[in-house]
Amino acid sequence: GEGAPVGKVVDGDAVVLANFRADRMCEMSKALEYEDFSSFEREEWPKMHFAGLMQYDGDLGLPKKTLVDAPSIQRTCSEFLAKNGLRTFACSETQKFGHVTFFWNGNRSGYFDEKLETYVEIPSDVGITFDVAPNMKAEEICAAGVEALKSGKFDHVRINFANPDMVGHTGNLKATKQAVALCDAKVQELVDTVNELGGIYLITADHGNADDMVQRNKKTKEPAKNPETGENLALTSHTLAPVPVLIGGSGLPEGIKFKEGLEDAGLANVTGTIMNLMGYETPEGWEESLI
Repeated sequence: GEGAPVGKVVDGDAVVLANFRADRMCEMSKALEYEDFSSFEREEWPKMHFAGLMQYDGDLGLPKKTLVDAPSIQRTCSEFLAKNGLRTFACSETQKFGHVTFFWNGNRSGYFDEKLETYVEIPSDVGITFDVAPNMKAEEICAAGVEALKSGKFDHVRINFANPDMVGHTGNLKATKQAVALCDAKVQELVDTVNELGGIYLITADHGNADDMVQRNKKTKEPAKNPETGENLALTSHTLAPVPVLIGGSGLPEGIKFKEGLEDAGLANVTGTIMNLMGYETPEGWEESLI
């Protein structure tokens, strides 16, 4: 009838999630697979044949049926820290909380050692686009990080600011500038705290976004224009630009410098670097340290 869905899922249909990244797929898998589900009202729950590309959460066994086995990621940073009795604090807001916990731990939910690990999730705003409130929860994330550092309870403090990326995705340049400015200020506040306490910091990112906010001609690299208005076309996706890595702090030993010749270094090398900065050799089988 009028207003009815064209491709409605009904009993007996097959539904396959083909995405690799786990966070949003976990949400969809729960809605499609869980009989006891309360996150929102499902008007209908068809008896479908449901599978995911892979198991998106090994601890939850979600989903039950998959096309391929998930990669087994062992000997992660958090596992190493816990096995060596080191105390960890990880914090972000909801939009990036999985990046400092689930993804960081090799697509693994929960703790390696709950006595040694503290995870703090600050709820992100809901029901709005993030350019409406571009500060997001940067203030609260910073405050939690400063408190954790000053408490003296932790050997490793891990922080992720969400707003430059999430506001960048909206394509709103003015709001993104505000997001980046506040993030810069909050990172500086954390750096000042680390220096005050005689610690070491490492600052990096997993990809670009706010660094380039316009679509570009692939040959000339000039901004692409809307043919009707002549305005620049906003870029709302991640960029492919290399990301910086900054190491410093009043506790950094003299003589520490970046290695030369690591032209293809990436995020995997950052983890070994963290271990070195904490006084450990880079574990066998890891990518080599940057220092």
